[in-house]
Amino acid sequence: MSGPVLVETTRGGRVESRHRGAVAVVDAQGKVALALGEIEAAVFPRSAIKALQALPLVETGAADKYGLDAAEIALACSSHSGEAVHAEAARAMLAKARRDGATLECGAHWPLGEAAARQLAREGRTPTALHNNCSGKHAGFVCLACAGGDDPKGYIGIDHPVQRAIRATLEEMTETTIDPAQAGVDGCSIPTYATPLAALARAFARFGSGGTLSRTRAQAAERIRSACARHPHMVAGTGRFDTDVMGALGERAFVKTGAEGVHCAALPELGLGVAIKCEDGAGRAADAIMAGVIARFLKLDEREHAALAPRLEPRLVNWNGIEVGRIRVTDAALPKG
Repeated sequence: MSGPVLVETTRGGRVESRHRGAVAVVDAQGKVALALGEIEAAVFPRSAIKALQALPLVETGAADKYGLDAAEIALACSSHSGEAVHAEAARAMLAKARRDGATLECGAHWPLGEAAARQLAREGRTPTALHNNCSGKHAGFVCLACAGGDDPKGYIGIDHPVQRAIRATLEEMTETTIDPAQAGVDGCSIPTYATPLAALARAFARFGSGGTLSRTRAQAAERIRSACARHPHMVAGTGRFDTDVMGALGERAFVKTGAEGVHCAALPELGLGVAIKCEDGAGRAADAIMAGVIARFLKLDEREHAALAPRLEPRLVNWNGIEVGRIRVTDAALPKG
């Protein structure tokens, strides 16, 4: 992959670094609205597809069996900051399935949110798997396993019924064939499957519009989108891109970041899906591009534009709070017209 320069960072009026990548904006039938770079190249989508991975939790009835509320469904799609509200919600999801944090197989790390990490340290506590940014997704996996009568132990394994169900869902949503032998291992230890960027965009177009989906799956997708729009803080956390953008736009845009410069979105009113990959894995670049794509395709009112503006050209400041540069999307990334 060797794509166009999509984002530049500046310092002192000069370009200091550049980020290359690819962008696909596609509808549910596969018609391309915007193609930059190698959109047929396969990428590991990482956490950007958590909402797709949550579809079996909802469409099988597992979420209803355990009475998961909208905030908990949103958490199942999250890469959260490990704030108290996130850890407690994951704990509550597990309790509804009569399980606890020891069932999680995602591993433990310090909260992504600096304030949350500092608070945990002040209290003399160490992080548990509940603080892992993927604990909500994994709690959803545990609920799915238990609701289906399967032992959740080993649910991260590629041949566990949970992962087989997710793999089938991803194949159907992306209309691609997944070869388990070519899988990688994600940061939270579940399988991750390299998928063409255009196929990911199409999957999110279908997720957002319901186009070509069965009634049951379309209803599940709508329920997930609504949950995330109602509880955007559960999807990420304080000051995070996904939380701020969905907080401002509501159901007009579903956005979800992933590791290594991946970002996906659904724009339901337009029937479009978006998939972005920055070659160098820079999340800051993927966020800026996503903000630019949203601003280009959606007609924003004054309030919405004001909320998105800081994400369109983020300021870079030093430790004294002095602005030293900007992160800006290039004309090549978002051509006019």
